[in-house]
Amino acid sequence: MARIDIDRPSTWKAYQNGMCKGCFGGCCTMPVEVRLSDLIRLGVTDEDEAAGSIKKLAKRLIREGIIVSYRSGTEFFMLQQKSNRDCLYLDTKTRLCTVYEKRPDTCRQFPSIGPRPGFCPVSR
Repeated sequence: MARIDIDRPSTWKAYQNGMCKGCFGGCCTMPVEVRLSDLIRLGVTDEDEAAGSIKKLAKRLIREGIIVSYRSGTEFFMLQQKSNRDCLYLDTKTRLCTVYEKRPDTCRQFPSIGPRPGFCPVSR
């Protein structure tokens, strides 16, 4: 059986319903791009602050370790990852999302969107 490599989408398996059950959270080890609306939903900012300077907001979120960057051209923020590549919001022990109900749209739409739409870096 071929080995799944998170960094090589060509090794991923075609997504099927039920794949997430019992999964180790492979998709939660990839960089996550989020929009301002996601950050508001996550509760790390509010609409008043978001209506102000986005650059100032980005600097604060970088300082607080929530994001690593902001690209004004695309209006995407990149969420911080833990040193083991896990998402900031992934529980290390349970491998479950700690903000599941508030998770970013990127996570809600995976694997429909991502490096290889319709495929998943699942490993069992």
